[in-house]
Amino acid sequence: MKISERRACRTIGQPRSSQRYAPQERKEEESLKEKMLALLGVHPRYGYRPIWALLRSEEFKVNRKRVYRLWRKEGLKVPQKQCKKRRLGCSANGIVRHASTGKDHVWAWDFIHDRTEDGRAIKWLSIVDEYTRECLALESARSFKSGDVI
Repeated sequence: MKISERRACRTIGQPRSSQRYAPQERKEEESLKEKMLALLGVHPRYGYRPIWALLRSEEFKVNRKRVYRLWRKEGLKVPQKQCKKRRLGCSANGIVRHASTGKDHVWAWDFIHDRTEDGRAIKWLSIVDEYTRECLALESARSFKSGDVI
């Protein structure tokens, strides 16, 4: 903004020494980072607190806040747990999810529930072709029997 550093610091009330401060790497932090990464290789689901506890048990005199700072600086995260995929049906009938390859190959159906102004329930049955996204049927009724849906 073409003003001096002195004037800018005076305007915002910040000391000039903090403006010029450049953090320096400590030599012992390099070995701490290496040990931290080695522990993460053994325990990949641990966060920074369990890693800090393991470092303390291995005679590292380290503060939890320092471990957290190094953790963030390295860009480390605990990976998300992978959810198990639900099986469809039983193995006897072998239901498989089909990806639609053409028109009328895979249909999706769903019920939509609502209430009329007088408070009575109303349902819609919608059947959609997954390939074309075309609505094949939209039926409304107060209730559906399984035979009607089939």
